[in-house]
Amino acid sequence: MEKSVFKISQMDCPSEEQMIRMKLDGINEIKQLEFEIPQRKLTIFHIGNTTEIERILAELKLGSKLISNTQSQVVIDAETDTGKQRKILWAVLIINFVFFVLEMLFGLISKSMGLVADSLDMLADSLVYALSLLAVGQTLIRKKKVAKLSGYFQMSLALFGLLEVIRRFVGSDGIPIFQNMIIISFLALLANSVSLYLIQKAKSKEAHMQASAIFTSNDIIINLGVILAGGLVYYFESKIPDLVIGSVVFIIVFRGATRILRLAK
Repeated sequence: MEKSVFKISQMDCPSEEQMIRMKLDGINEIKQLEFEIPQRKLTIFHIGNTTEIERILAELKLGSKLISNTQSQVVIDAETDTGKQRKILWAVLIINFVFFVLEMLFGLISKSMGLVADSLDMLADSLVYALSLLAVGQTLIRKKKVAKLSGYFQMSLALFGLLEVIRRFVGSDGIPIFQNMIIISFLALLANSVSLYLIQKAKSKEAHMQASAIFTSNDIIINLGVILAGGLVYYFESKIPDLVIGSVVFIIVFRGATRILRLAK
């Protein structure tokens, strides 16, 4: 058994992890993948040389580089508490989807693009978690179809959101209801904190769990951004802070969609 460690310089979220997993899917020589998202490292346990693996990783254009290759006597254990992990991911998916609906509803009522954008970010997270869960046990073709559908849907919502931001910027829409922005975003912050607690409580070293923790931590930062925007709307009596934070989050959602679409190639 060979143990090859790669540095993947552009691997920083679940989308890249999924891209790599799907790209390497079906290679019989590969026995196990271990991701270290914070360190941007991928360890592959495999039989034979790394030539084909290096070629495939290079096609993804994520800055992959082989940094070590050694013999390994590791025993591969395919069953690593997957039942518990699936339950946690389902819980996080449900939390994200519920707050997508809640934030979208109050975003439209409050005329806040910050809340609408944050709701779509919650939906984007739900799609990533759902993609991971639905892809289990499916064929590569099936995985690509799910990824393509999710990516195009997410991209369409992000583009619609950006167009709406432009319309409101040049239009005469009133100032958003800052109280709703702050209260709903604070509740979303609590929800994401619970999600992060559940993920960290699992103490899993599995890649998708580590990636989910990073994803949820980023969501908390976005929630704080919307809360700050709500305060600035009140202080300056202007809709501009809301439109700015909305634009930023829509761009983040669009960027995530392009990554998911790369899974389908």
